[in-house]
Amino acid sequence: MNVFAIIGRAVLSTLAEIGALSRFTWNAVSHIIRPPFFWRLIAQQMMRIGYFSLPVVALTAFFTGGALALQIYYGGNSLNSESIVATIVALGITRELGPVLGGLMVAGRVSAAIAAELGTMRVTEQIDALTTLSTNPYKYLVVPRVVAAVLTLPALVFIADIIGIMGGFVVGTQSLDFNPGVYIKNTADFLKYDDVVSGLIKAAVFGFIIAIMGCFHGFNSKGGAQGVGRATTNAVVTASILILAANYVMTSLLFAN
Repeated sequence: MNVFAIIGRAVLSTLAEIGALSRFTWNAVSHIIRPPFFWRLIAQQMMRIGYFSLPVVALTAFFTGGALALQIYYGGNSLNSESIVATIVALGITRELGPVLGGLMVAGRVSAAIAAELGTMRVTEQIDALTTLSTNPYKYLVVPRVVAAVLTLPALVFIADIIGIMGGFVVGTQSLDFNPGVYIKNTADFLKYDDVVSGLIKAAVFGFIIAIMGCFHGFNSKGGAQGVGRATTNAVVTASILILAANYVMTSLLFAN
């Protein structure tokens, strides 16, 4: 019976966590459309989440595009299909690698920072102080971060798409001896508007996941410094897993036809 007790506790704990996350998400979303609106805080979070994440996302996209071009070229070389390098790089970056890798890099940087910041505020009772001062912590702490992440992630991914395709172009023309004009023409001919938009839609969803997981784990952290450390780790792990799961679901829905 001890085995069943362990399984039962694990199931109940998981259901309780899902319920708490669902309630937290509902509170956050419902407060987005309610005044007052802290525009200054939203602008600050957009700088922290978007602008300061640009270098790491740009570098990741550039080297990913270059490595993808090399892999496709060497893989297609045996089939005499080297001409598809530009097409596959553009589609792979805009549809999948740009949003997913950008989301994972931002999750590692931003979700951890949000969880650490809010977790420290929780264990030092600063969030309780906000409530005492009649300031809604959801409006003041959660909503600006969620709105900023949803707005900035598509912009980051759009820039990552451009830089990733540029990385494939640099490798293709400098290392693989592709004609620059032909490479650009193949990219422009096969890359469609829907491919870019689908990646930006994914980016907005990933931004929501990153902000919500960081805020949720930070908001509910306890146990001093160790609790803040656990919250930071859990925020990054859960955000990364949910990004990959959401990417699969959205890919199956967006490209089902």
